[in-house]
Amino acid sequence: MTTRFKSDALFAEALNYIPGGVNSPVRAFRAVGGQPFFVHRAQGAHLWDVDGHELIDYVCTWGPAILGHAHRRIIEAIQQTALKGTSFGIPNPLEVTMAKLICSAAPSVKKVRLCNSGTEATMSAIRLARGFTKRDKIIKFAGCYHGHVDSLLVKAGSGALTLGYPDSAGIPPAFTQHTLVLPFNDPDAVRAAFAAHPDQIAGIILEPVPGNSGLWLPRPGYLECLRELTSEYGALLVFDEVMTGFRLAWGGAQERFGITPDLSCFGKIIGGGLPVGAFGGRADIMDCLAPLGPVYQAGTLSGNPLAMAAGITALDELQHSNAYQALETRGQQLETGLVEAARTTGTEVQFNRCGSMFCTYFASQPVRNLEEAMRSDRDKFARFFHGMLEHGVYLAPSQFEAGFLSSAHEASDIEKTIRAAREVFSKI
Repeated sequence: MTTRFKSDALFAEALNYIPGGVNSPVRAFRAVGGQPFFVHRAQGAHLWDVDGHELIDYVCTWGPAILGHAHRRIIEAIQQTALKGTSFGIPNPLEVTMAKLICSAAPSVKKVRLCNSGTEATMSAIRLARGFTKRDKIIKFAGCYHGHVDSLLVKAGSGALTLGYPDSAGIPPAFTQHTLVLPFNDPDAVRAAFAAHPDQIAGIILEPVPGNSGLWLPRPGYLECLRELTSEYGALLVFDEVMTGFRLAWGGAQERFGITPDLSCFGKIIGGGLPVGAFGGRADIMDCLAPLGPVYQAGTLSGNPLAMAAGITALDELQHSNAYQALETRGQQLETGLVEAARTTGTEVQFNRCGSMFCTYFASQPVRNLEEAMRSDRDKFARFFHGMLEHGVYLAPSQFEAGFLSSAHEASDIEKTIRAAREVFSKI
């Protein structure tokens, strides 16, 4: 077994000062057992831990590292911008450039407001949807995670499922009384909700490709149904594209599936690896925000110049390279190889993939929603995770997280991963 003495010592020290020893719950490895490793550095598609072990990284800092780690142009942009100042608290030109890029990539977005995290983006979008429609109720889907927003932290997937607490302590029931939680990929449930509350639903928020309970794909026609129902009942369709934005296509999931939401939330990739968030949509809705309208939203570090410089550089690289073609090619290579490795070893798996996002479930039947995901063999996944880690392959340390590819992953990385999976499958 690989020894990680320095990581173990750091984790023991962290436990004395940080709750659970981590600053985000899934990092604690509670879902798979064992202790987390600590990273020393990262480059391209690889990580090196503090004990010197090299790993192929399929977490990609949970999505933002679509170009790989420590991309030369992004590092240079951060360095050059930092020389001018790290924060201003007043408008800077980079904010305008970023806003124009987002609006040009997603035609549904006519105006956009920058913030500091995906959680801020979804929280603000929900407040805006309620303020614009003058309605209270919001539909979300079981297993979809939209950040740790009080009213949305209900059957939220991701770390909430990983730790066994679908809801959080500290949230009064009154905060979630207007949140309607429905099963994903079930259009009849949505129709029934609108029929029961025809004039009370402000909107639907969803990950168009949910990536916080593993990964599910929307059934054909499902997103179109949501678009039709929200339009029919005067509600707003809110796409949480914090993960999928600029990853599944230049225009995100809404481009890939040809759906026009009313509001969209972004994060991760648009910060180039630095903290960032954004939400945008129809101009008439966005103009309800202060200082123009009555819906208040603010942030001291919103539009931070370092995050803007990093994100603009990342988006420029994505727009003017063959990154998306490379990601699709690597994704297909990984899917084909892992499915074949499972077949030849007699291992029952469901490999879900959309572009450069993927998840392996140890299940005999398709996985398309939370109920089906919960039937997967999580003990087998934990053994798979540790087996792959021993072979130098780092996957998300939870069955309920998506994996990510970067354009820095090479064919040799994929081939090594498939060889490792074949050996691990044969032992679990």
